[in-house]
Amino acid sequence: MIFQAAIIGALGNALGARLNGIYEGPAVKATAPFAEIGELASIDWSTKDTEGRELRSLVQVRDRGESAARLQTLARDADAAIRALDPVLTGWRIISLVLVRNRIVRSGVGQWSALIEHRVRMLAE
Repeated sequence: MIFQAAIIGALGNALGARLNGIYEGPAVKATAPFAEIGELASIDWSTKDTEGRELRSLVQVRDRGESAARLQTLARDADAAIRALDPVLTGWRIISLVLVRNRIVRSGVGQWSALIEHRVRMLAE
């Protein structure tokens, strides 16, 4: 999907030097810190005369360390990069893009995950 490609590009530009990779789906052998692009949920958001979609995107950033300090910075920067996307995508225009959730959880001893979810509403051009 075009929106997922835009997210990957935005994360690469904003965080690429600080991550060991950006993966579409679960990263099996990745070294932290890295980002995983989760599944994209899509529902109809069409108007009477224009095709539209409401999407829910999920980005998970994973890190290891004694604290979540570095992960908090990565999550904040990932959110900012996604919200700063150019509203014009190939064949689509972003009408609204908002943060739904940004949650940091400990997933094991010294293992941290940031769950960053956005809702985007787009209309076809």
